[in-house]
Amino acid sequence: MPKILITGCSSGFGLAIAQTFLSQGWDVVATMRTPRNDLLPANDRLEILALDVTNTESITKAVEAAGSIDALVNNAGVGMLNVLEGAEMAKIRELFETNVFGAMAMSKAVLPQMRVRGSGVIVNVSSSVTIKALPALSVYSASKAALNAFTGSLALESALFGVRAKLVLPGAAPTTGFGKNAVARMGMDIPEPYSVFVHDYLRTLRSRTEFTTSEDVAQAVLRAVTEPNAPMKIPAGADAKTWFREAAHSVE
Repeated sequence: MPKILITGCSSGFGLAIAQTFLSQGWDVVATMRTPRNDLLPANDRLEILALDVTNTESITKAVEAAGSIDALVNNAGVGMLNVLEGAEMAKIRELFETNVFGAMAMSKAVLPQMRVRGSGVIVNVSSSVTIKALPALSVYSASKAALNAFTGSLALESALFGVRAKLVLPGAAPTTGFGKNAVARMGMDIPEPYSVFVHDYLRTLRSRTEFTTSEDVAQAVLRAVTEPNAPMKIPAGADAKTWFREAAHSVE
C-alpha cells in the first residue's frame, strides 16, 4: 500500500486528512509535536510519530522511522490574528519557522528518496488569504504567500524526477479552532488605534455563510495526491472557491 506522512495531525485539517487517507486504504504516518493515541481509531495501517517541524533532529528521526514515503503533506502551521503593529518580531519569526522553513525542511528531507524512486507527491497546505487579502492577517498571509512561491518553484524542480508538488488553499474554517489556537500561541494584543476595526471585522467573519470544513481540506488533499493532472493550486471550501473565481474575473 502507498504511504503518506502528514504533519500537524493533532487536530483540525491534519486529523481529517489522516482519517481520509486511512479510509482510502493508505498506510498513514500521522505526526504531531506531542503524540496522542486517542485521536484516531486503532489501525494496523496507522503509525503515530512525534515530529516538530522546526527541529532538524526531530525531522530526521521521523523520516527515518517512516521509511518509504509516497506522499508528504506539510499541514503543520501556526496562525496569527493581529495587525502588523501588534505583532512581536519574535512571534513573526516563530510563525515563519513553522509555516515556511518547516515545510521546506520536511520537503528537503523526503525529496532524495522520491527523486531516486522517480515518484512522489508533496502537498503544502497554504491559505486562500493569499488570493484575497484580509485585515489582521498580514504576517500570516505573508508566510503562506512565501509557501506558495516556494511550492511553485519546487514543482518545476521536482518534475524533472517524476515528483509532483501541489498547493491546497483552504478558506476560513471556524470549526477547526484556528483563531483560538492562534491567539493562545501568538497572543492578540491589538493596538488601541486598530481595536474597534479589528473586532468589528472579526464579528463580520463569524456571520459569514460560506466557510471551509476540515473535510473540504481533506478531500482537496486527496485530489492533489491521487490525481496526476490536478492543478497545482487547489482551493478547499466554498469561500475559497468563490475567492478564486473572483480573482480570475479580476484579471484583464
